[in-house]
Amino acid sequence: MEKTIINPVIKDQVTFTQTARATNGRITTLQVTLMPGGGTPLHYHKNFSETFIVVTGELTITLKNKALPLYAGQKLTVEPGQLHRFSNTSSGPVVFTTVILPGSEGFENALRILYGLAGDQKTDRKGIPKSLLALAVVSKISDMRPAGTGALMIPFFGLLNFIAGISGFHKKLVNRYCKMPEVQKC
Repeated sequence: MEKTIINPVIKDQVTFTQTARATNGRITTLQVTLMPGGGTPLHYHKNFSETFIVVTGELTITLKNKALPLYAGQKLTVEPGQLHRFSNTSSGPVVFTTVILPGSEGFENALRILYGLAGDQKTDRKGIPKSLLALAVVSKISDMRPAGTGALMIPFFGLLNFIAGISGFHKKLVNRYCKMPEVQKC
């Protein structure tokens, strides 16, 4: 399993420094290089907190509809259930560490699937899967729950996840992008 993955479409890079599997589920730690214009939509997680620690550059965290710029050495923790997004609104890359407590193998594997789909040219120019089934699977295993108008998609994504499970599509994604020698689960 690759320790560093690169999204060839959006040019972001993620290095897994601590994985849920290696820490018995205690922690996931990632070092992320986020290119200008990159980031996530507004969302929340039910099952873990995220702490963002900026190494170099400027990272903007939107929390409770307030944009908070973070600079090298600064950190911010987003608790479970808090609506947030992160973005790079600067003109250069930002490097930051993300600490997820407790660790989430599903979150880690969602990144592997997203970056793998990008490598296989199965995403749009923003790195979003072209397949709604793939998007639903990634959203579910990452515990990334959309907010705002995106929340209207939650029941539809539930149906798509059911279809992905019974059709074998979920397993196909796992086997293609997440397969580990000793375990084959996302």
